[in-house]
Amino acid sequence: MIQLLCGQGYADDRVAKAMEKVPRELFVPSEYARSAYSDTPLPIGFGQTISAPSIVAFMSKSLDVQEGMKILEIGSGSGYQAAILAELAGNSGAVYTVERIPELIELAKTNVEKAGYANVKFIEGDGTKGYAQEAPYDRIIVTAASPSIPDALLDQLKDEGKLIIPVGSRIFQDLELVVKTRFGEETSNLMPVVFVPLIGEFGYK
Repeated sequence: MIQLLCGQGYADDRVAKAMEKVPRELFVPSEYARSAYSDTPLPIGFGQTISAPSIVAFMSKSLDVQEGMKILEIGSGSGYQAAILAELAGNSGAVYTVERIPELIELAKTNVEKAGYANVKFIEGDGTKGYAQEAPYDRIIVTAASPSIPDALLDQLKDEGKLIIPVGSRIFQDLELVVKTRFGEETSNLMPVVFVPLIGEFGYK
C-alpha cells in the first residue's frame, strides 16, 4: 500500500517511512481489521471515521512536518493521524490534539500509547478555538470539514507556519493549505475531499 501511495504522489519518503512504523490496524475497530490497509475511510464510532491512508499521507506530506516541530491537530479520531505526526516530529517535537468527544479521546490515547508514542497530548474541547495554551504552532491540521477557516487557528499559527483544513459544505469540501507570512496568508486549493463536519462555535453547529 505504501509503495502505491508513493507512486501516486500521495506520500514522500519521510511520510512513507512514518506510515511503515505506525501499525494502522491498532487504530481501527477489530471488526474492520482486515480492511485496515484498504484505501478507504472506516467508521470508528460516534459518527466519526478514520481517514483513508491516501488522505492521511497527502495531508502529512503537504504539511512538511520536520523534527522538533510543535503541531496542533483538531479532531483526534482514533489517534492514527496524531501518531503519524508524532513519528514525523520525533522525540524533540510535540503533538497537541483536540477532540470534543470524550470517548474518542480515551480511545485515541490508548491507541497512541500502544503504538509507543509519548509526545502526544490530548485535550478535550472545542477544536474550532484551537489550543491557545501551547500556541504558536509550526503546523496545524484539521481533520474535519469547516465552513470557513476559524480565526483562532490562524492566530495560533507561527509565521511561516502551515495549516491544512477541509473547507466547504457538510457534503463536499476543498482541502486547503494555508501558509502564514508576515504579509498575510497564502492559500492553495489542493484537492476535493469529503470529511465529517467540524462541530464547534466557529464551525458547524
